[in-house]
Amino acid sequence: MRKSLGGAIRVAALAIPFLVSSWLHAVTWFPFGPDGGSARAFAADPHDHKHVYLGTAIGWMYDSHDGGRTWKRLARLGKRDDLVIDNIVVDAAEPNVLYAGTWVLGNTDGAFYISRDAGMTWVESPSMHGQSIRSLSASPSSPKTLVAGTLDGIFRSSDGGQNWKLISPAGSTEIHEVESIAIDPKDSNTIYAGTWHLPWKTTDGGVNWKNIKDGIIDDSDVFSIIVHPKTPSIVYASACSGIYKSDSAGDRFTKVQGIPSSARRTRVLMQDPKHLDTVFAGTTEGLWRSSDAGATWRRTTDPTTIVNDVFVDPENPDHVLLATDYSGVLMSDDGGFSFRSANSGFSSRQITAYAADYINPAKLYIGVINDKDSGGVFASANGGLTWDQLSSGLNGLDVLALVQAPDGTIIAGTSHGIFRLQGAVWVPSGMIVGNAATKPATTPVRAVAGAAKTRRPTRPVMARPSRPSRVLDAPASSMVRSGNMLYATTSLGILQSNDSGTTWRITSLTSDDFRYSGAAPGGNVVVAGLHRIAFLNPSTQQWTEASVPAGLAQITSIGVDDKGRLWAGGREGVFRSNTGTSWQGLPELHVADVNSIFYDGAGKRMLISANSSTTLTYAVNLADDHIAFWDTGWHLRFVRPVGDHLIGATLYDGIVVQPRMVESAVR
Repeated sequence: MRKSLGGAIRVAALAIPFLVSSWLHAVTWFPFGPDGGSARAFAADPHDHKHVYLGTAIGWMYDSHDGGRTWKRLARLGKRDDLVIDNIVVDAAEPNVLYAGTWVLGNTDGAFYISRDAGMTWVESPSMHGQSIRSLSASPSSPKTLVAGTLDGIFRSSDGGQNWKLISPAGSTEIHEVESIAIDPKDSNTIYAGTWHLPWKTTDGGVNWKNIKDGIIDDSDVFSIIVHPKTPSIVYASACSGIYKSDSAGDRFTKVQGIPSSARRTRVLMQDPKHLDTVFAGTTEGLWRSSDAGATWRRTTDPTTIVNDVFVDPENPDHVLLATDYSGVLMSDDGGFSFRSANSGFSSRQITAYAADYINPAKLYIGVINDKDSGGVFASANGGLTWDQLSSGLNGLDVLALVQAPDGTIIAGTSHGIFRLQGAVWVPSGMIVGNAATKPATTPVRAVAGAAKTRRPTRPVMARPSRPSRVLDAPASSMVRSGNMLYATTSLGILQSNDSGTTWRITSLTSDDFRYSGAAPGGNVVVAGLHRIAFLNPSTQQWTEASVPAGLAQITSIGVDDKGRLWAGGREGVFRSNTGTSWQGLPELHVADVNSIFYDGAGKRMLISANSSTTLTYAVNLADDHIAFWDTGWHLRFVRPVGDHLIGATLYDGIVVQPRMVESAVR
């Protein structure tokens, strides 16, 4: 018997204490994980050791009021999703005042932001507009004195970030690309700066600078510098060539032993504020801990853990947090010797795949990319309100596509082949046993000014000769089901399976151009690449190439409805074709940069989402072309039906659900 989605969600609501009635009046859809992803930086309220801020690589700022056990979203800085927040400073005199330095991956952009309401709202400092800020520090002896390291040099502010002055030599060929900054705890004019080359020091507020490279291997990227809070002559510096310690305020450094060279990319150094001989080194191969001021070291996490930042609770130094790539926040309550996940409320996931159970509409599966062993596939039994990782056997592969086979098995298309879910373990399933017995395709002339004339059939696109059985070891970018048949777009062409994904055959479409697919009841299947479309005729089981809409520079999404009409989307909008030879736009559908078109059989509609500047999601009713839309508050990769509700995948922030789903959960 088909289960009730509403009933499943109402039962699940008992396990979701953070749902509050005020949500029901919000405009935007609500984020529900899956928890985790990549975390970048911490900062703590100096007057409340349990109040911790967290920066991300996608512009979001989070905070926690229980020492990092649970998190909530505060704000997205700059209203953009490409800001890396690697540096957060809380004003020691006014803890509601926060400073954040940001940069953008892949270019030289960035900005400095100020919040005066504990992170709820942020204002950019005009004098630092466009500066890629890689490091930021406040003077312990003068909280309004800030020093920022950027790609262009070193800047200083004496008024809490309102105004900035370049204090490194303008146009310097040496002091630029400043990855780390530290200020002497007793003298705000003594500043240490680590560049992508070597470290530097000034004792007069930047009037003069001295290279402090004695003892450090030449051309070392200096990622982190810390100054001993009680004995400023003790300075630690981490570089791509290892960890260094100076007992002479940087005049001479000695390389610390005990950490293997494979882990020498130490992104962050941190001292225990109560036990200053205890030093943590966050590296690209785990966390290392020293209890004797760097004389000996011990790794306390898995070597695959990439540590971006370390927070040690100043009141309870047994409480340690790590900001990591892929695994989000890790927490220790034994001084950093063991860790567990602490990601409740924090989600930074890139979701690329989705499948829903045909029998139980509340049972969902999603696939993510770029999260290694912390990613893979996540499953929900309550319509997307909570998620559990289900990735054993995927070995950290990116999941590009998900589909449920006719026998109920979930199939995953990954960056390296196809897998079937057997119990709770994924097993390779892309066995190619031969060529499919489909007829050759013919190719019509492509559309010109909205119409295409079909020419005489060209030489058929014949299947390649059969080769011995082999397992697919290539990306499977999309998968769909039509009746008892599965189809997958791969670098070998279009594969099809009639045994629920156990074995696959190559169809006549052997080109690697195809990367998108869509299906609808009645055997309707369509595939597309950036400049190519082909569809399967249900009655003849023959693949035919369609024209490409003249109005699209390139195709970014494809769909087909139960009438066999083709839908194609791209930057210029959505187009529809009855036969694949001519295309028309939908005049009332004003959408650009389309990224997903999906046939919703239960609703008899096409669901459409876009990467455009708006946060609208659309539905086109197939009976009368009536267009409905929702302002979700998020930029979505795709939207899907879950019973009579909708669920969306954001670009970088996991799953969001329609407010009415939350309403049904809390009733």
